[in-house]
Amino acid sequence: MNIFNIPEQYASFCVCGDIHGEFKTLAYNLKQQKIENAVIVVAGDCGIGFEKAVHYSLIYEKISKTLKERNIFLLLMRGNHDDPDYFSNGKIDFPLMKTLPDYSVLRFSDKYFLCIGGAISIDRKYRQEKMWLDKSKGRTIRPLYWENETAIFNGDALDEISKNGIKIDCVISHTCPSFCFPVSKSSIECWLSEDPELDSDLILERATMDKIYTRLVDDGHPLKNWVYAHFHGSNTESINDTNFSMLNIVEIKEIRTLNLII
Repeated sequence: MNIFNIPEQYASFCVCGDIHGEFKTLAYNLKQQKIENAVIVVAGDCGIGFEKAVHYSLIYEKISKTLKERNIFLLLMRGNHDDPDYFSNGKIDFPLMKTLPDYSVLRFSDKYFLCIGGAISIDRKYRQEKMWLDKSKGRTIRPLYWENETAIFNGDALDEISKNGIKIDCVISHTCPSFCFPVSKSSIECWLSEDPELDSDLILERATMDKIYTRLVDDGHPLKNWVYAHFHGSNTESINDTNFSMLNIVEIKEIRTLNLII
């Protein structure tokens, strides 16, 4: 089990929606919103994997000054627009910016946060065809899609969390359970018409998140908050005593600690 104890130098815990590679925009927003002394978890679609590894070193060089000045620690989760290998193998491991494997547990003060990445790309068929076309024409293939992009149910990881007496207060995921907003697929009908298996795969994806939710509830976790991204919009709702928050692109939500949140 991967447990990460957040250093005491950070006074607040925040979650950010998709950034799609816009790390400089994220750094700008930190200044504009006067966020400092904080851990920020990017809930997927960081935009990691589309470029060679050196690209991310250069990005870190560009934003590290802001991170240091504002005492910010970035933790990155995988979305559907990220190469899972960068996360499962911790390929980004800078002093103030790191990638997290799925089912990482973050301990901040006396609270525990469970991080579960992955989702399905509704435009996967287009991305696959673009990569195939580049290959057929002998062009350099820029990675645009990863087959192992979706979220997974890891019962062994959940078993280990419970056996160690850890109680999860908040889940951070890229996608969400089926009963959370959005519950309609009306906005993606054009993609559904182009990809015959997409609808059933999306149903399975959300069912996987349902299974994770049910397991956590059955195991007696407090589960006061669940924060997710992926759908490019904002929404907050309370379901069965859990506050579910959907974050828009580069939207930052502070999760207050001790007696203030959760």
